[in-house]
Amino acid sequence: MPVYRCNACGYVAEEVVTPVGKAMPCGRCAKPVTVYATVFFVEKLLERYAAAWRELQTLRAAEAEDAGAAPQDGKPAAAPERAPDLGADASPDLASEAQHAPLRAWFRARQIDVTFDVANVNTAGYFDDAARMLGARHDLFGELIDRVCWSYRKVHTGLNLELARLPQKDAQAINQLCRDFYSHTFFSRYHYQKVEKIVRLGLQSAPAVRRFFEGGWLEWYALMEVLDAWGNGQPRGPLSVARGARVTFANEDVQELDVLALAGDQPPLCIECKTGEFRRDLDKLLRLRKRLGIPRERFVICAIDLDDAQASSLSAMYEMSFVTLRSLRPHLERLRPG
Repeated sequence: MPVYRCNACGYVAEEVVTPVGKAMPCGRCAKPVTVYATVFFVEKLLERYAAAWRELQTLRAAEAEDAGAAPQDGKPAAAPERAPDLGADASPDLASEAQHAPLRAWFRARQIDVTFDVANVNTAGYFDDAARMLGARHDLFGELIDRVCWSYRKVHTGLNLELARLPQKDAQAINQLCRDFYSHTFFSRYHYQKVEKIVRLGLQSAPAVRRFFEGGWLEWYALMEVLDAWGNGQPRGPLSVARGARVTFANEDVQELDVLALAGDQPPLCIECKTGEFRRDLDKLLRLRKRLGIPRERFVICAIDLDDAQASSLSAMYEMSFVTLRSLRPHLERLRPG
């Protein structure tokens, strides 16, 4: 039976009416929640439990070494006993108002109204992991994304992938990705004809899944790259992140910012994610950067159809930073708070 967990109040319940992948109000506090398949929910729960437990064991070992190197009263100090955390509570909850508060304060200090949907950074689902897969091998999976988007636009219910023409290793990787995505409800149907080497997929009708394939995956990928590059680097002060923030300027102009990150007393990082044509919007993006008052190196255009040479040239021509999927992480590392 499908289940959900409310990030606002922690309520967990089964759901028999709302389909998997759809949103509904929490039965306790009425905040919006997403319904997940039970097997998928348990898998994610166990993954987080295992990660938290490994981290705990590492910390205990480090504490034991420190205590052994500098014993007190002639005896090594014992590492304190702590119970492992389960689920999303094993790490700070990104999908909360408190996590977004530093970014909200930064905009408010500049008389810019900002609206956040905290669920846009909820990593309890599978969107973040799926985005990592697509971003890491976009050279191989890019055609699949294009085919899925084209099928959505043409109001098709499915598509077929002929893998016989591909190298065996690439065909196996695509087939495995499709199988994994089906198990996590990104596709409504999956069937592999082994002899013909054809993958038959059914498109998922859930709007959140369609938005993911039509560009949301790149926003998720950029967000996770920020968390990996900055979160593990122990930045000074809290790290506040957001996705899909809507800003309203004093003249009531409204703009949506794909990915935001704020660490310590540095200016925020803004990443605009482009999966399609963006060159006609360069002047608009430049004006947006200046209105926000964000330095050029921290206003980043991540475009999937650029190569490194093109990104470098555009960065020199315009007062913004252009990066590719591969150069995004090095750029973030250079900006990482010390």
